[in-house]
Amino acid sequence: MKTSDFKFDLPDELIAQYPCSERGASRLLCLDGDSGSLSDRMFADLPSLLTKDDLLVFNNTRVIPARLLGHKDSGGKVEVLIERIIDDQRALAHVRSSKSPAPGRRLKLEQALDVEVLGRQDALFELQFLNVSSVLAALEQHGRMPLPPYIEREVDAADLHRYQTVYAREAGAVAAPTAGLHFDEKLLAQIDAMGIERAEVTLHVGAGTFQPVRVENITEHQMHSEWLEVTETVCQQVRAARASGGRVIAVGTTSVRALESASLSGQIEPYQGETDIFIYPGYRFRSVDAMVTNFHLSESTLLMLVSAFAGRDHILGAYQHAVAERYRFFSYGDAMFITRNSSAC
Repeated sequence: MKTSDFKFDLPDELIAQYPCSERGASRLLCLDGDSGSLSDRMFADLPSLLTKDDLLVFNNTRVIPARLLGHKDSGGKVEVLIERIIDDQRALAHVRSSKSPAPGRRLKLEQALDVEVLGRQDALFELQFLNVSSVLAALEQHGRMPLPPYIEREVDAADLHRYQTVYAREAGAVAAPTAGLHFDEKLLAQIDAMGIERAEVTLHVGAGTFQPVRVENITEHQMHSEWLEVTETVCQQVRAARASGGRVIAVGTTSVRALESASLSGQIEPYQGETDIFIYPGYRFRSVDAMVTNFHLSESTLLMLVSAFAGRDHILGAYQHAVAERYRFFSYGDAMFITRNSSAC
């Protein structure tokens, strides 16, 4: 299967540069994975698509202010995007500058943080933060929210909370689990009042989520690695939902990847650690029956994931419909509710 099999045309004006005025005000395109049938709804209609036996699984990761601007000790400008915090003083990061800094060089970031380059691990640089008690605390004080590259504007004050889910708890992501951005406290309360159970996994979304697929044969693509945790409590909730005839509904592709990573043995089991799971057509889903997700980039691994879930032709047909109906795309855009194609299990 080729990367070009997942290509679609998108007018630039459909890429959402700002969120809706209210979280639940976005649109919701519903896709039946078996028939390919579509219906246009509003996200506020989501509860009407659920039953009391369903289980909604959310990713509770919290986006950290991971972007830092500054200069090298030689004077050249530098931009740092923290990918992962290693410990209280060290982090792995993407570093952009006219010339890559060598080990031992110093960086001055946000006119406040002194950082030493320790070395390089493939595309990432290992950085030592000097004279700070906690890298995370330093980022919270001096960092900038890392908006995706297709949002072509500077961060504003609203992004500090709108590019964060209302249930975010576990700090560590450098990109938001964007399907969750549509949920507000009112909608969550409505779901709770219906007796629908909620579960939380943690997957710290990395900047690799925006990495393009650079090979034509998708089986040759090397996925980026991300840290996740699926607890025994979540496993029990998934088993109980299945036993009662309910559906396991993942909120976002990150929740899908977490649940499926924990289910690779054939049944869901507690899991903590790294995952580089790559889901593309032909994959057999073990734990997820439906998903809420945003629209994804052309030729991306996430478009391949939803194509595995509902069928490539159904997904590309849905995207063609979304473009024709002027849906808003990507992180701050509209959403989909997708049920799994029965051949994908």
